[in-house]
Amino acid sequence: MKQLCSLMIAGILLALPSLGLAEDAPVSEMSFVLNTFSFLIMGILVMWMAAGFGMLEAGLVRSKNVATICLKNIALFGVAGILYYLVGYNLMYSGVDGGFFGSFGLWGADDAAAAAGDFSGKYAAASDWFFQMVFCGAACSVVSGCVAERIKLWSFMAFCVVLTGIIYPIQGSWGWGGGWLSEMGFVDFAGSTIVHSVGGWAALTGAIILGARKGKYGKEGRVNPMPGSNIPMATLGTFILWMGWYGFNGGSVLALGDAASAITMSNVIVNTNLAAAGGMIAAMALVQILYKKVDVTMALNGALAGLVSITAGPDTPSLGAATLIGAVGGILVVLAVPFFDKLKIDDVVGALSVHLVCGIWGTLAVPFTNPEASFFTQFIGVAATGAFVVVSTALVWFALKLTVGIRCSEEDEFRGLDLSEIGMEAYPDFQRINIGGSGMPSVMGHGAPVMASATRPVKQA
Repeated sequence: MKQLCSLMIAGILLALPSLGLAEDAPVSEMSFVLNTFSFLIMGILVMWMAAGFGMLEAGLVRSKNVATICLKNIALFGVAGILYYLVGYNLMYSGVDGGFFGSFGLWGADDAAAAAGDFSGKYAAASDWFFQMVFCGAACSVVSGCVAERIKLWSFMAFCVVLTGIIYPIQGSWGWGGGWLSEMGFVDFAGSTIVHSVGGWAALTGAIILGARKGKYGKEGRVNPMPGSNIPMATLGTFILWMGWYGFNGGSVLALGDAASAITMSNVIVNTNLAAAGGMIAAMALVQILYKKVDVTMALNGALAGLVSITAGPDTPSLGAATLIGAVGGILVVLAVPFFDKLKIDDVVGALSVHLVCGIWGTLAVPFTNPEASFFTQFIGVAATGAFVVVSTALVWFALKLTVGIRCSEEDEFRGLDLSEIGMEAYPDFQRINIGGSGMPSVMGHGAPVMASATRPVKQA
């Protein structure tokens, strides 16, 4: 009996290591599942931002261009998905190794290790691809609103192909793909520079090369208001973007499989919310001080300015610091809108003021709350990214201009791109004109809208 007991005890002791492994496996697998789930759900929230961009831009363009801007926003997302599969993901993440870009080739998911029980990869490959792809689409969305109301549809789509397939992935590899900026210690948590200012630089070159809308700028520096079509729609778009930003920044924690990651994600989301609130309130207050009236479009872009500003470093600020970072963004956007108008750079929705100016500010602000970041490295990242995107996108815009052309005819612009480009209207029963306006530097401008039945034609500016 003693020998039998000894054998049983020895067997149990020998089995303990294997039992320990069996206990570890479910924990490791659960972490893998939670990380994957986080990528997918947060990616869906970022995709929802595409709807926000669409509604915001549809509300800020004139009614004769609403259907076209809706089409562009959904079409560019499709382009981003295909190009990021064909070349973008591998160019951004495959074999960068401290260099300037990855490899060319189709992306393909490889989950063989996880399927065999090895969860060291931390998440499913396709969940990571999906999360990264929706960021690529967001960068392209920034461009569409800035160059709206006068650009040809197919020329814009051609530009989107190059931006999402080549330009965005190359610069993205420098910081997020383990490239040379990453080696220097450049910090851009969720993309104030890598996503937002890239879209802003691309929009800037496009707006300059394309030129302003007819009638936007008059003699002696006068800025003629061109009110948008739908304030409630623009407001809805801003709410959608605000909500989607929780996935944009929260998902960039890149993990949810342990308590530390859950705490970080919670802090990131709260800081994101407070930065948006700070940006909106600061913009409202400054507009009231400067122009004696609050402009709703400035309030909307103030919230977005706060969101862009916090995106480079939402993980390290205190709640108060996050609010202040967003508030500075809100102030900058109010000052930047008239600045670009003085330069006669026609930005229909304020994309340059929000995404470019505040993207730069947010990136440079990171060292204020993150001791691991340096102002010099952050500046190098901003400058290098800006130089690369300005040169590369300018070449693309000029190439399109010299070949297929990028600007619609003056007659088509007068009629509206809905009829001239796609042959349908968003609001077929009504047209809108502007009679008069004030001098406030609103994103949309101010004026008294006049609604007229489509059965009674009214000329539009």
